[in-house]
Amino acid sequence: MKFGKEFTSQMVPEWQEAYMDYNYLKSLLKDILSIKQRIKQAQPPVLASNSALKKRVSLYRAFSGLTGRSNNLKSSPREDEEDQVILVNPVQHEGSEGGYQTLFLMSSDEGGEYELVFFRRLDDEFNKVNKFYKTKVQEVLNEAQELNKQMDALIALRLKVEMPAVGFEEPALMHLVPGIVPSRASIGTRSPGKAHMEVIKEVEMSSERGSDDKADASKSRSVGGEKMNITGSRPAPLEVLNHVKINVKLETPRSTLKGIFTDSKYKDLTFSNEELKHVEEQLKQAFIEFYQKLRLLKSYSFLNVLAFSKIMKKYDKITSRSASKAYLKMVDNSYLGSSDEVIRLMERVEATFIKHFSNANRRKGISALKPKARAERHRVTFFLGLFSGCSVALAVGIGMIIHARNIFKSEGRGQYMENMFPLYSLFGFIVLHLVMYSADVFFWRRYRVNYPFIFGFKPGTELGYREVFLVSAGLSVLALAGVLSNLDMDMDPKTKSFQALTELVPLGLVTVVLLITFCPFNIIYHSSRFFLLRCLFHCICAPLYKVTLPDFFLADQLTSQVQALRSLEFYICYYGWGDFKQRTNNCSKSDVFKIFSFIVAVIPYWFRFIQCIRRLLEEKETIQGLNGLKYFSTIVAVVMRTAYDQKKGTTWKIMAGASSMVAALANTYWDLVIDWGLLRWHSRNFCLRDKLLVPHTSVYFIAMVLNVLLRFAWLQSILGFTEFFFFHKTAVVAIFACLEIIRRGIWNFFRLENEHLNNVGKYRAFKSVPLPFNYDEDEDKDE
Repeated sequence: MKFGKEFTSQMVPEWQEAYMDYNYLKSLLKDILSIKQRIKQAQPPVLASNSALKKRVSLYRAFSGLTGRSNNLKSSPREDEEDQVILVNPVQHEGSEGGYQTLFLMSSDEGGEYELVFFRRLDDEFNKVNKFYKTKVQEVLNEAQELNKQMDALIALRLKVEMPAVGFEEPALMHLVPGIVPSRASIGTRSPGKAHMEVIKEVEMSSERGSDDKADASKSRSVGGEKMNITGSRPAPLEVLNHVKINVKLETPRSTLKGIFTDSKYKDLTFSNEELKHVEEQLKQAFIEFYQKLRLLKSYSFLNVLAFSKIMKKYDKITSRSASKAYLKMVDNSYLGSSDEVIRLMERVEATFIKHFSNANRRKGISALKPKARAERHRVTFFLGLFSGCSVALAVGIGMIIHARNIFKSEGRGQYMENMFPLYSLFGFIVLHLVMYSADVFFWRRYRVNYPFIFGFKPGTELGYREVFLVSAGLSVLALAGVLSNLDMDMDPKTKSFQALTELVPLGLVTVVLLITFCPFNIIYHSSRFFLLRCLFHCICAPLYKVTLPDFFLADQLTSQVQALRSLEFYICYYGWGDFKQRTNNCSKSDVFKIFSFIVAVIPYWFRFIQCIRRLLEEKETIQGLNGLKYFSTIVAVVMRTAYDQKKGTTWKIMAGASSMVAALANTYWDLVIDWGLLRWHSRNFCLRDKLLVPHTSVYFIAMVLNVLLRFAWLQSILGFTEFFFFHKTAVVAIFACLEIIRRGIWNFFRLENEHLNNVGKYRAFKSVPLPFNYDEDEDKDE
């Protein structure tokens, strides 16, 4: 792989604009190369031969050792001046941070103006990279100070929990005098199975630190004139607990309800084991995320230094000059090339994490800090091909049986379509949604959308498009096999019933799917299944849980699966009331079923409406209120359409049509402008965003047109397009439900693309982990 592609593939996607623009600098070198070749072709043959003669002479001198330099000999200052091509000097601009400027000494040469442009752009790129790196290092150093304070409070809390009888005024523990180590009997030991370090080790750290004060002081670094301490956490006296409180985040039902009644962001320490365990887990996650920041910063520095080295060597090769040595010397001496704060911080974080959060087990600690990426497995490809082939074979077999038996014209066709088809269509909706999601994952990866970070997947657990498609293929095999075993249209003339075993096949398939979904064992993508279930639970308890992107993204997916939810409702009615034995459908005659038809259709939109209200109250943003009104209009439209389906009548038809039109217009505008970020009239891309990931702008216009057309497919139930050609009414409803799922799959890609570009614009590459402790002085500062 060429360096340019490798450089792009290893970038932090959200920092892409902050990296050196290697491709542009390479294009400038291509211009210089073309100029050099044009000059060379324009030279007279005599001059060309003279230059060739000089080249041979210099080559002979090099091989003869006349120009060789030994390690003990230095070139004269005159030779250095003759070979010098550039001068790189630091400059300081008024009102802004300084940088570096390169003076090109050969600008008078033919074509030298192109090289001058190259060095100007090179300086701009280097100053950009150096400034960004310095800013990010300053941020992590500030965060390291905050983590130090959090660790002081954690260690003090551990001591207090283990020794509740010891007061804050105890001199031996309040000052932790070096050399005085309490006995194990006076401190007590932790119960077996505790993951954190024993308290006695916390106290023993004081004696270890006593002889290392000078070494710790030497490890301090300064950035921008401010001294920063990057050492590990130091045991704090118990009096620290007098100045800290626990941060209360309204992220769970319990904390939300408490926050409503107490209206406080902080609570006093209770010194309980549960509280200690919760604090340790929060700080553990904070250290893991902080370590990922340091790893990315280290990679950022290394990649950019390597890129400058590569581009300068290309320059030397094209121009036959020797400018790289001087420029790379400046790069090595700059903050980007010489700063070691990040490496030192990584070492201290590793030591602190291993000692405090992995019970001094280095392998366990490093494994937690450096999660391994998911490895591609050949068996996934094998089973993907197997299940896909089986699905195609089963679909062909079903088609041939339908044609051979002339099932479309049989007497039981209507009975089958009204009763069995809704049962199996549930699997079709799920399989289609999974196929669309696998396509989204494929294109997200292709266009470098950082979907694992956006969704908050645990590193190494996210599913690729192969795994998602494998799940859909496996489910389609089960569903098609069930359809094939249940195509019998003839009932027993004596009992007027079908075979109970075959009629129970759809229920058995649903049971299998539910068992796999809720299976507690670590099989069949355990982490992804429970991530999905957790988000689903958050949607159900929407007002009580803090709304995150995965939660409202899943709720949006459910709004496109209303027909699937109605199929689940039909399952309960069909099998619960025993209609499956005669393939009869008495559900539509039940008032209870009709009422639940309203509830089931409204549930997904209600989830989103409540989520918007929660975000409006927390974030105080008007746009969340408008989004809530949009979903409320959709709820009204769904209620009106469901009422029209059950009661018919001109009045209901007008009300359903008007409400559906309003909801469709509001949702279409929101999709295109807010969720996709398109229709920007002053953008450099007509009616699109300034930044686009897909290079072909026609894709965006096609997607917008499709979104509008598929949005207004809602009106099919009102306008009466429920049966045409030889399709049954239930088949037409399923077709339009599939169109909505396809629209949602298209929406998913552009929605996440817009989210990714918003993160890129803010250089947001890390998730914020809430810290457990709040210091009194921090609260005073905020006030």
